[in-house]
Amino acid sequence: MKKGGFALNPLVSIRGLHKSFGSLKVLKDVSLDVYPGEKAVIIGPSGSGKSTLLRCVNWLEQPDSGQIAIDGQVLNKKTTNINKVRAEVGMVFQRFNLFPHRTALENVALAPRLALKVPPEEAKQKAQRLLKQVGLEDKADAYPSQLSGGQQQRVAIARALAMDPKVMLFDEVTSALDPELVYEVLEAMKRLADEGMTMLIVTHEVRFGEEVGDRLIFMDDGQIVEQGNPRELLREPKHERTQAFLKRVLW
Repeated sequence: MKKGGFALNPLVSIRGLHKSFGSLKVLKDVSLDVYPGEKAVIIGPSGSGKSTLLRCVNWLEQPDSGQIAIDGQVLNKKTTNINKVRAEVGMVFQRFNLFPHRTALENVALAPRLALKVPPEEAKQKAQRLLKQVGLEDKADAYPSQLSGGQQQRVAIARALAMDPKVMLFDEVTSALDPELVYEVLEAMKRLADEGMTMLIVTHEVRFGEEVGDRLIFMDDGQIVEQGNPRELLREPKHERTQAFLKRVLW
């Protein structure tokens, strides 16, 4: 069965999520489904809870209440092997977090070797394929200090892909880049989208969300205010908070 062109069962299912840091309520009863192959893009002002939501999905932050399931596995269930489920969720951060004393190839090959017990030569070949996929096959032997910010971010994407994730999370991956380097990272993400990867993307690149996203989600003040077809939401937002935000960022 299908829902909106996607399989009926969601790959990521979030129900009634609440998260606070001290007295600050960051997430307030957030519910969201992401379906296999879907590209869901989250936009909204700083401090709206977007990044915290992603970090909860990858269990880097544990919600105060609510439920998250990845491919049917409930993360906060005692019988769930949380490390096994987390290995199926790739995440790329604002900062690249590459190992400075390892080459691009070694950065990508390391996780499959350690976590998946992939033989070294097989991990190396896989890393070469993934670097080619993000347009960096000629930088395999370069160290992070020899790469531009955009190139480092593409290595980080390849590294996340090396774990064969079921879903990729992108947290403002272009926000730390100089404007001229943003394009190359977004192009790498577009190629992933074209290949059918399930993606949950937090970004301030609203036009990128329109181009790549199957669904655009607007968050504000810890809540999902509005969501829908990217083109329709950008052109005819229904909620006044969405209207005010888009007026600021698009004009």
